[in-house]
Amino acid sequence: MQYKKRVAIDKIAKIIFKSTGYLVLALLGGIFFMLLYNAIAFFLEVSPLDFITGSQWNPTAAEPAYGILPLIVSTSIVSLGAMLIAIPLGVGTAAFISEYASPKLKTILKPAIEMLAAIPSVVIGFLGIVLVGPGIADLNNLPNGLNALNGAILLAIMALPTIITISEDAIHAVPQTYREASYGLGASRWQTLRKITIPAAAPGIIAAVMLGLGRAIGETMTVLMATGNAAIFPKGFFDSVKTITATIAIEMGEVPYQTTHYYALFAIAIVLFFMTLVANLIGEYFISRFRKYHAA
Repeated sequence: MQYKKRVAIDKIAKIIFKSTGYLVLALLGGIFFMLLYNAIAFFLEVSPLDFITGSQWNPTAAEPAYGILPLIVSTSIVSLGAMLIAIPLGVGTAAFISEYASPKLKTILKPAIEMLAAIPSVVIGFLGIVLVGPGIADLNNLPNGLNALNGAILLAIMALPTIITISEDAIHAVPQTYREASYGLGASRWQTLRKITIPAAAPGIIAAVMLGLGRAIGETMTVLMATGNAAIFPKGFFDSVKTITATIAIEMGEVPYQTTHYYALFAIAIVLFFMTLVANLIGEYFISRFRKYHAA
């Protein structure tokens, strides 16, 4: 009797868990096809090639322009700039916590870093306006600090908790025997960390970086407040930029329903979807390469 009861419970649990998995896939598929359906309505009026390669975004002009290239470049500059700051800081901090910090210091640092993720993005954006932006402007003799560099610094701060936490877990998970074998051959702690521990933890570190990059690409409020929102082709980090997420957030609330401009926002959302997808696929490729390398 007990055996039949356990079997029945296992079957019910299996059905529930399988259903939740399919539900998540259905929700993702529904979001994608909703975006695609509305984007198709836009591409019936505007050429996809003109949309992707156009250098001007001005949907409210007398002759509307729907070129998304400045928005793509702006999003890429801010996100990649954030990663250039966050990756060395994040991986270095994770390595310090895992390999060098005392147990007492570790118990303080880890919760403090995780608390950083709880700060609302609007607060980070406000700090960019009143603190980081004026500092950038003063150091570089600029009229204002609302530019791509400001956004990159703020996004790096927001991505750091994810990168540090997951990277530290990956480094900590490397078997102690790897370190002991390295020490046995006469390597120092720094040499062991650089040549043994970090390469062994590379799949987890890459996953952390990809999650941080996804956070940077998809962030809205911070870049909306701190980057100047100028829909022009940026020439560098000191130019004001307008990212894809900021464009959607600013214009969706005011655009007339079912107009070309309305459908254009769904089209740029599709572009953002594919940008994050490509980033994840690249990360998965390198993760699989490292796993094959370690398995060989």
